[in-house]
Amino acid sequence: MVWSVQPNVTEAVRNVTEASSTDSGAAPILVRQVRYLVGVAGRAPSLHNTQPWRFTVSGDEIKLYADASRQLTADPDGREMVISCGAALYGLRLAVRSLGYLPEVELVPGPAGRALARVGLGEAMPMTSDERKMLAAVPHRHTHRGPFEPGPLPAGLFARLRDDARAEGATLTEIDPGPIHDELMALVAASGHDQDRDPRSRATTWWWSRDVTSTARDGVPAHAYPAVPARKPGQLPQRDFDLGRDLGLLPVGGPAPAVTAVLATTGDSVNDWLCAGQALYRLLLDAASHWVFASLNTQPLEDTATRALIRDRLGLLGAPQMLLALGVSRTAHPTARRPPDDLIGP
Repeated sequence: MVWSVQPNVTEAVRNVTEASSTDSGAAPILVRQVRYLVGVAGRAPSLHNTQPWRFTVSGDEIKLYADASRQLTADPDGREMVISCGAALYGLRLAVRSLGYLPEVELVPGPAGRALARVGLGEAMPMTSDERKMLAAVPHRHTHRGPFEPGPLPAGLFARLRDDARAEGATLTEIDPGPIHDELMALVAASGHDQDRDPRSRATTWWWSRDVTSTARDGVPAHAYPAVPARKPGQLPQRDFDLGRDLGLLPVGGPAPAVTAVLATTGDSVNDWLCAGQALYRLLLDAASHWVFASLNTQPLEDTATRALIRDRLGLLGAPQMLLALGVSRTAHPTARRPPDDLIGP
């Protein structure tokens, strides 16, 4: 089944934009539109669909915070949590653009409990056609763990995705078939196997995976993972969310992804992680606007030694932040998200 709500999204954006330009209420625009803005930001990807972000709004700015209560034990330094928050930040920026303004963004990472970023309204400027396409892709963009369609990506798309990453201060590098690719896949598989046997890692995966009866608005639902994880030679292995419970509903098999790539940043600071998240969501939305989706692999990068090996084997100048497998799929099943009111705090 092909799932798309592009016409509805377009209508909703038009209504919001018109309301923001005609509403004569005294409240600032960001206050009036905060549920819409946070709703778009909250569709961002996150590890295990933990959605580890929260927002506050006051007057002319929205602040983004990391929700440390949703930080995973496998992520002790918060790198993956902050990358997720960076993705939500890009979603917030895109939502501001839909109101007809340039976002003014200040990254302000600090101690736990402090804001990661502030977003305000800049000068008025209509959305571009590319931005509108990405906004329309927000509802059906998802992490893809099932089979892809055969064949390459649309002509010129990967170059666009590289430009998307570069525009956000990151790099996207294709891992070409060959000895280095095979060595990387073996390294990733070995790391994943070790982590799958780790009791703490298994407990975390168990906690955040859902069965078909679950009504949870977070975590990984049964329709989004297979009962037996896809682990084909030469392909990025999938994390085992089923753990032998026979809950997963996603089919396995099918052609290999068209492209395997790594997203990297020059440095490895909190600011770099925020940049990585913004780059990730930007390129994923651009890809989804062409019905190209990605499976995201962070498991081997959680181990410091494996992460360093991947950087050295690929000859990266910076720090690898995410491994991606990209391919075409004409079907989409959206993953539940927490409602905006759960994400907005005092």
